[in-house]
Amino acid sequence: MHKPSAAMIFAAGFGTRMGALTQDRPKPLIKVAGRALLDHALSATHAAGVRAVVNAHYKADMVAAHLRAHPNATLRVEQPEILDTGGGLKAALPELGAAPVFTLNSDAVWAGPNPLDCLQDAWRPDDMGALLLLVPLARTVGYTRAGNFAGDAQGRLTRSPDGMVYTGAQVLHTDGLAEIDETCFSLNLLWDKMLDGQQIYGVEYPGYWADVGTPQGIALAEQMLERHADV
Repeated sequence: MHKPSAAMIFAAGFGTRMGALTQDRPKPLIKVAGRALLDHALSATHAAGVRAVVNAHYKADMVAAHLRAHPNATLRVEQPEILDTGGGLKAALPELGAAPVFTLNSDAVWAGPNPLDCLQDAWRPDDMGALLLLVPLARTVGYTRAGNFAGDAQGRLTRSPDGMVYTGAQVLHTDGLAEIDETCFSLNLLWDKMLDGQQIYGVEYPGYWADVGTPQGIALAEQMLERHADV
């Protein structure tokens, strides 16, 4: 089966850059435009017709309570330590299944089409190990770092600070995770293997993307949603 039927939503971080806002709640439950960040991600999975697996660590009981209103979402609590993106995805494979899966960061907001639909439309499972959703720096909001990836004429990616920004959304084959012995590790380990084999591709998101990592990012994301409501 090549069409993804499930998505991993990464929601286990401490959200330290949010300062006092995460003293009484985990970052995925901070509201942007009246909705929890986690709900923005869950709306994308629901609209795309895929199940969601959400990992949690910090204040996981609050995430669990929140997810009771989302019957198509499964919670996976990471204890005693956070497993990072690669370790978290590997640990969740029994719930996600063997097919290619989407992954989404829970600290992003989108103005435009469903990011998962954009990935699905461009996904070629027989040719690609992973397909990353990218956006030009000019259409990022609240993002203050350099670019991440540049693509060739076929869309194959290489790492480049002068390229586009990875939005935290992708679809990928997960087979290579079995070759990584670590329990806690970044998805960069898998990406590095795929980059060596020219298996990572990118597709440009046509809308706007907000990185909601700081208190200032909340207001910027809300302004983006208001300004580009019709995108």
